[in-house]
Amino acid sequence: MTANSMGTRALSATAVAAILVFLVSPIAVVVVLSFSSATYLTFPPPAFGLRWYGAYLGSADWLRPTWLSLWVAAAVVVVATSLGTLAALGVARLPRALRALATGLILSPLIVPTIVVAIGVYYAFSRLGLVGTPVGLILAHSCLAAPFVVTSVSASLKGIDPRLEQAALSLGAPPRRVFLEITLPLIRPGVLVGALFAFITSFDELVVALFISGSDAVTLPRRMWDDLRYQIEPTIAAVSTLTIVLTVVLLGSAHILRRRTPA
Repeated sequence: MTANSMGTRALSATAVAAILVFLVSPIAVVVVLSFSSATYLTFPPPAFGLRWYGAYLGSADWLRPTWLSLWVAAAVVVVATSLGTLAALGVARLPRALRALATGLILSPLIVPTIVVAIGVYYAFSRLGLVGTPVGLILAHSCLAAPFVVTSVSASLKGIDPRLEQAALSLGAPPRRVFLEITLPLIRPGVLVGALFAFITSFDELVVALFISGSDAVTLPRRMWDDLRYQIEPTIAAVSTLTIVLTVVLLGSAHILRRRTPA
């Protein structure tokens, strides 16, 4: 290995390390602040403890939005995964020209700014009386989460030989049985990855929740936003740390499942 190549590798490693430090530093600061014993957000903390984790776990004002977010996210997983999987299967069977158009429309919630989607959802749901209801949150979050499911399932479908389905159909198996016994087991990793991303999308979503949660369906991100606006105490750092841990665990699970997706 020449000196120039060694210098290039060292420079690349330094650049990568600097970028990682830049990206991870804010998260590390939040984690450290969550263990602070101070009454206000001060860095570095004067001492460490679990005071604010206890404050979070013992506060109904925090636990109520947490359970609502978990419940809504679980419902979004069912709705978005079902619709996204069916959409991916349908798009895969369209002609090439229509496939591109359908894919663009389905992925539009990822392309259009979230604030635009939130305004549209608000005006539509206000006419239907869904603003300030968990049902409204589930439907709105499902619109945002379904494209992730479609993308993940579509990637799995590309690794499936269509002749497997054709052979089963030619032998007399009904389409429902072909899907349950052949297609679904093959795309299961992609479906599970999409479900995990749907959960994360719903659980962490804020912008749409600001518009349609009202005062009766306050989610955890909305509660965190209100806390930042009206009072700043280290409890929000503890909540943020727990949210980060949950997100990392889910993303790690999604990465493991994605590696099992057929290439």
